[in-house]
Amino acid sequence: MTTSARRLARPEDLEPVFAIYSHPKVVPYLTYEPMDLASFVTIFDELVRSGAFWIWEVDGAIAGFYRATRYPGRVSHVLLLGTLAVDPGRHGQGIGRAMIDDALRHFRDAGIRRVELYAETDNEQALAFYQRLGFVVEGTLRDFYKRADQAHYVDEHVLGLLLV
Repeated sequence: MTTSARRLARPEDLEPVFAIYSHPKVVPYLTYEPMDLASFVTIFDELVRSGAFWIWEVDGAIAGFYRATRYPGRVSHVLLLGTLAVDPGRHGQGIGRAMIDDALRHFRDAGIRRVELYAETDNEQALAFYQRLGFVVEGTLRDFYKRADQAHYVDEHVLGLLLV
């Protein structure tokens, strides 16, 4: 029997998170250029300190992660979902779906009514996944994203999901 669980990231998660984050199928779609583990430490430490970086475990191993940041004030019912990835060695196993379904239940229980995320327009796999979950493309940020190994800029979609 497979067991899955959501928990906040801990300092000892550094290396397995780095392995997923830096994977060639993942890193092009996250915020930072490829880097070594020593350079990743400051990024990871900030994620852990945020208290908003969640680990998804399957049978005790890290299978994915995401950051969930609630906006303040009048938009405290809105959450930004980011830094989301699933171990590429586990793609196609329903892990991403289980992780996000669990996250959405958790968000709903916390009073979140709207979830937002950003996805590059060339990340077809992620866009199809988010749309299957019910996210809607609400706009496009033109020339928003630039990878060091590419001469061109990439547009980024803003997607939203209402939890009502």
